[in-house]
Amino acid sequence: MTTENPQTSPVSEQELRDAMVQCLIDIGDLRTSRAVAAFRTIPRHLAAPGTDMAKAYDAESALITKTDATGVDISSVSAPRIQAIQIEQADIQPGMNVLEIGSGGVNAAYLAEMVGDQGRVVTVDIDPDVTARARDFLKTTGHRNVTVITGDGGSGALDFSPFDRIVVTVQAADIPSPWVHQLKEGGRLVVPLRMRGMTRTVAFVRDDQRLISDGFELCGFVPMQGTGENRMRVDLIHDVEGEEIGLRLDGHPEPDTKALAEALTMPRCEEWSGVTLAGDESNEHLDLWLATALDNLPLLAARPAARERGLVASSSPLGVPTLVEGGSFAYRTVRRTNDPGRFELGAYGHGPEGHKVAERLVEEIRTWDREHRGDRAHIDVYPAGTPDDQLPRGARVIDRPHSRITISWP
Repeated sequence: MTTENPQTSPVSEQELRDAMVQCLIDIGDLRTSRAVAAFRTIPRHLAAPGTDMAKAYDAESALITKTDATGVDISSVSAPRIQAIQIEQADIQPGMNVLEIGSGGVNAAYLAEMVGDQGRVVTVDIDPDVTARARDFLKTTGHRNVTVITGDGGSGALDFSPFDRIVVTVQAADIPSPWVHQLKEGGRLVVPLRMRGMTRTVAFVRDDQRLISDGFELCGFVPMQGTGENRMRVDLIHDVEGEEIGLRLDGHPEPDTKALAEALTMPRCEEWSGVTLAGDESNEHLDLWLATALDNLPLLAARPAARERGLVASSSPLGVPTLVEGGSFAYRTVRRTNDPGRFELGAYGHGPEGHKVAERLVEEIRTWDREHRGDRAHIDVYPAGTPDDQLPRGARVIDRPHSRITISWP
């Protein structure tokens, strides 16, 4: 099978796969030989019939396979880059017993290639349409060492446990206790974990009843369904059609949206930190520090039209960290410096106390730069009900129904 480009000769699906793999190798997300071989082999375009084949093999493109009645994506095949990150985090070895939460077929096929004929993959999804497609895909690819189960992924797959690895391919806000209990001691759980609004795929290692992080990467996934469902809420502070601005809330205090809407109409103030980032330097560790240090820090999300009108400086659909205090708020931003390769971090504030709130946000940017730049946070998971004195001292604690998630810094 080939795809046509009017400027070039036809490109075969194998050439597209090889180009995808080379891209993933070049950016450092695909590293081990077994993972490389798996990604070169699996015909991922067959999981989403009708999708342009070139897009199916684009390293950054997810394949949406189902939306709900409101148009929200509820099932997808993750982008190859995200799948590569998670598979490398999981450290899959031949002969392992692996559980995948969230089916789609493609990732299960990658895992099946890596565990080999002596290993087994169990993939679970709550949606029968999704598992039906996964079965069809895996039948087409000939992977017989994969068991597909229709059920609530939050319950795991007890009959096939214990597992050497558990790989979760849907966004989770909690760590259900069955995942911990069905994981072998020393086994690895890789999960896109949402913490205070921001999702990172975290690699955990089981240590008795707790999970200890062993690396994380910024990412985005469709949310989990079933007993583990815990979706974020968006409260609008500007609801003009096409230029909506809202706060994405994840356990944050209830905002005074009327007061914040009024604040948005007031002239913005600026506060700059003197802290700079290189143009290719991620701010993900800074944002995690801000989420650790500041109590009321939801994410400000806005439509592109809101930015074009000058209402906000950012139109990120995921949102930027925003400190809210009463009827005032301030959000993280950047500006160019005299060095074309660097940007200065700062904050834009709105409202009666906008300048004060912006100063507070900038103060924590400076603290991160002074005390934690170059550090990576420790993310640990404890069972719900664990006493405070058994948690890391000074950690940010996120309480969920099944777990207590802690974020701490060296």
